[in-house]
Parts: sequence; C-alpha cells; structure tokens
Amino acid sequence: MIRVLSVFGTRPEAIKMAPVVRRLQARPERFESLVCVSAQHREMLDQVLDVFALTADHDLAIMTPGQSPANVVARVLDLLPPLLRTVRPDVLLVQGDTMTTFAAAFAAYLERIPSCHVEAGLRTGNRYHPFPEEMNRVLTTRLADLHFAPTAMARDRLLAEGVPPDTVVLTGNTVIDALLATVSADHQFTTTALAGLDSRLRQVLVTTHRRESFGEPLKAICAAIGDLVARFPDIEVVLPVHPNPEVKRTVEAGLCDTPRVRLIEPVDYVEFVHLMARSYLILTDSGGVQEEAPSLGKPVLVLRDTTERPEGVEAGTAVVVGTDRERIVATASRLLTSTEAYERMATAVSPYGDGHASERIVSALEQRYG
Repeated sequence: MIRVLSVFGTRPEAIKMAPVVRRLQARPERFESLVCVSAQHREMLDQVLDVFALTADHDLAIMTPGQSPANVVARVLDLLPPLLRTVRPDVLLVQGDTMTTFAAAFAAYLERIPSCHVEAGLRTGNRYHPFPEEMNRVLTTRLADLHFAPTAMARDRLLAEGVPPDTVVLTGNTVIDALLATVSADHQFTTTALAGLDSRLRQVLVTTHRRESFGEPLKAICAAIGDLVARFPDIEVVLPVHPNPEVKRTVEAGLCDTPRVRLIEPVDYVEFVHLMARSYLILTDSGGVQEEAPSLGKPVLVLRDTTERPEGVEAGTAVVVGTDRERIVATASRLLTSTEAYERMATAVSPYGDGHASERIVSALEQRYG
C-alpha cells in the first residue's frame, strides 16, 4: 500500500487535483488516498469538493479575513507538520502555484517526506508576474521529488533548469480530465443569474482576479468592457466577481451601472464549465481558463502582460492582450467582427491534454513509490 496525502486549498487546485484523487481512490488495493485541505479559499473550495464528491480527511481551516500570502504560509507551516508526523504519508501531492502549494511542499521537505508536483514546469520568467505564483512554482520545483509536467514545453523548461530527467513525467493537464468528465450538451443552468441569459446575444465571459492587476490595470479592464458593450449591441458580458475585496470594489465601481454587463457571484464548477461552453469569447487572467477554453473551442484573450502557458499562444487558441484598454478593445473587436479571425482561434487544437493525465500520474506514483 502506498499512502498518498494530497494537499490543496483553493478552487483551482481542487479542480485539478480531483481527477487524481478519484483515480487513487479507484485503486484501494494499491493506494491509501488521504486528502488534506488548507481552506486557503473556504467557500470556493467547498463548492468543488461537493461537485466531485470528495471529503477532506483533514482540514487546516487557515482562512482568515484579509489574509496575506505570508499569513497563509505561516499557518500552513504551523499546522501541517504535526499532521505529517501523525499521518506519515509515503508521498505528498501538491498542485500548481498557490501559497498552499509551496508551503505544503516545504513542510514535507522539513519532515523528509517526498513530494510530487502536479502541473510542474510552468514559467513566465518574471518573478513578479504573476505574483506570487511565479515564485511559488520555482520554489516548489526545488522542493519536489517528482514533477508532473502538463506539456512538452513545461517538461523542457524543467530539464533546462537542471531537474533530473528521471524525475520528470509528461502527463497532460488534469484540468482537461475534470472538464471532459463534467461538460454535457444538455446542461440547464440552475443559477438564477445564468438561467436568465439572453439567447439572442453573444455572451462574453470575463474573469479577473490577479494581484498584479489590482488598482489601475483592473480599472482599465473595466473601462475596456464598457467600450465593448457600447460598440457591440449584440453582446452581453458575464463577469463572476471574485470575492477578494479589492477586486469586488473596483469591478462594482466600474461596471455596476453598465448596460448588458451582468456582474454575478462566483458560481460552482459545473455551472462555470457550462458558462464557458455557452460563451462566444472569453477574456481572463486565470491560468485554468486558458487551458479549459481551447478544449471547448472558445478563443481566449489573456488579461495579463505575461503567461506561463505560452503553448496556447503558439497553438493559436489564445492572445495575450495585457491590461491595456485600447489593445483589449481592438483585439476583442476583431474577433467579434471577423468570422475568419474567430474561426481560426476557435478551431485551433488544444495543446493541454487528452483527458488521461490523472491515469499517467497514478501510474508514475505506483512505479516510483511501489
């Protein structure tokens, strides 16, 4: 038996770890699968656990109002090591680039427990963009014993940094596993705000929450959205407002009275996946959405100056537009007016996987630790 402890704390982590945890649970003769949540984001995390019918065996419950990245790391490093000494897993799994990811990998290192990094090798090359995610990735790579690279480009970055080749496994991205297991053609929205979408309008989905966009960049994004709805009377913008107070304050001040801009509370994963599928165009600074949207045939405009997912840009599924108001409006306008430009992006092949990443990860764990 291989005892595996999966540690995560936010909604994106939970979505991408759920297929792996479920695959481990399907092999009870070989794996003892345990889940520990930090609850870095409480409500949004719990939504995903419910969707995938996952139960946390251990809950650190670290979330506090107005928490800083340093608060998250300090509380994880305070609460996780005693749990590790009690549970004593054979291996610890972390995912992605959150403060929980780095802190859990560091805690495992301090307890001399091997850790494995799901979605390893993503880089922008700029330690402050995205902040603090880029540094979390770099530090987690230095701490991890096994690296699950979602793309060939991510694998090659790890090898270029001197990571031993026999510790790097090319898997695909688990977010595609979760997406393909969730999306259905006959879904009916249950969220009131989504059930009322006007079918005569083209929906433009917008998500934004990055710390480096707080302040003027986020105001510019809101202004660009206002310009687009004024220019295109046949579109409706749907924007799930992230609960971070800085995001909420800026978005509501900039867009609450704008016609055909629907500001909604964050919806659960199933509703969000089908909102993406319903949308005509997606504007986002989310890494997960950059990966999911191409599998649904939706062009993506990346509301950031850099992306650690250049595979989508190279494949033609995404365009980096930053937070410049004029550039956002010009690029979105081209896709909203040119069928040729739109179809070129919508039909580009997704570079992020085939839906079998979790199988490859579990197989690698068995080979390495069995």
